[in-house]
Amino acid sequence: MEQVFQGRGFWVIADVTSHNYKPGKNHHYFDLVEKEPGSSTLLAKFSARAWNDGAEQISVFEQTTGQRFTNDINVLLLVSVNYHPAFGLQLIVHNIDVNFTLGTLEKQKQATLARLVDDNPDYVRLENSEYRTFNQELALPSAIQRLAVISSSTSAGYEDFQHTLQNNNQGFAFHIDPYFTVVQGENNARYIVEQLIAIYHSDKAYDAVIIIRGGGAQTDLLLFEQYTIGKAIARFPIPVITGIGHQKNQTVADLMAHTSLKTPTQAAEFIIARNRDFTDRISLLEKSIALRAQQYVSAYRHDIVALQHTLKQTAQARLNMEDNALQRRANDLAHIGQIKLLHEQLHLIYLKDQFIQRPQQLLFEQHSELDKHNTKLRSDYFLNLSKRNQEVEMRAMMLRLFSPENILRKGFAIVKRKGKVTDVNAAINIGEEVQIITAKEDLTATVTTKNEYDRR
Repeated sequence: MEQVFQGRGFWVIADVTSHNYKPGKNHHYFDLVEKEPGSSTLLAKFSARAWNDGAEQISVFEQTTGQRFTNDINVLLLVSVNYHPAFGLQLIVHNIDVNFTLGTLEKQKQATLARLVDDNPDYVRLENSEYRTFNQELALPSAIQRLAVISSSTSAGYEDFQHTLQNNNQGFAFHIDPYFTVVQGENNARYIVEQLIAIYHSDKAYDAVIIIRGGGAQTDLLLFEQYTIGKAIARFPIPVITGIGHQKNQTVADLMAHTSLKTPTQAAEFIIARNRDFTDRISLLEKSIALRAQQYVSAYRHDIVALQHTLKQTAQARLNMEDNALQRRANDLAHIGQIKLLHEQLHLIYLKDQFIQRPQQLLFEQHSELDKHNTKLRSDYFLNLSKRNQEVEMRAMMLRLFSPENILRKGFAIVKRKGKVTDVNAAINIGEEVQIITAKEDLTATVTTKNEYDRR
């Protein structure tokens, strides 16, 4: 085996299975398999190892591609053949072709984007080589303050995002609701989708949803290439801003989101800058309004002065006209007053003559009227006196009829309790002493029985 294969290398395309990594030694142990196209039938299988240089090349591969070296990935490897009497035939990895995997990942990404367009025509479309989504067409508020943040609870990126917002130089206030979840591992897409659903059902009026990820391995970005996350973001009814820590190509999540930024800090700075632009526009409008008002005042000041002069002249003319009218009215009133005074003087002379002639006649008429009233008063007095006497006699008879003595003679009795006449609603208890007064006797009794009276 050594004579045939020593010093020779071979490029092989295979799928990785049974992968096991020993961090302490920085060694990878796995199998390389080739399957029949369109099925899971194995055509070939070799044990493979990557140590030292090979392990370093795998680290470079992960950093470059964003793909974790693990099971079920298709790779192009430079290997040498090694045979050991105890461990058998093995392939030793010396290099891994990054471009081959990048091409594979790009194909997968393009397939995912094509599926998003085909399956969601009302929410995702391709226009002039750019993806347009329903989420991108939503209006992002000019001032962003109420935020729902999807991140890991232990993410340094979330701390950077929150610190940047809370320590902004503009004094902007923000209301942040965290929705913590797993933001790494390509098989964990459903957890981010579940948090988006939770935000939708929260009934809170968020200005934007922020998806951030800080720290961690570059390979964790594959989570954001998943179809389910892209679909959920593209269809989401609140603007989504991403800052998931990538430095190169955009992920599917970035392409579907309203706004994509490279890091959580840049996402926070974008929000602060947008709010600053809003306040700057308000300040500019304020200054523009003040300047325009000054221009209007200056432009119309001459007109105002002219109008003031015109109003003054018009008012003076109107006052003069009214003064003349009042003078004429005063002269007319004086003339009318003199005529009225003469008329009243003549009327007074007539009345004087009438008063001189009528006093005796009036005096006679009044004496006759007084005699009539005197006669009527006497008649009414005696009639009323008779009626009052009859009423007094009737009331006296009623008083005698309803006097206590007369009531007692009819068989009734007065009951006293503790020296006082009992009220009809007063409760008399068994064993209590009562005083019973009849027409002829005053009795003292003790209550031995007590029953409800049926009023019969």
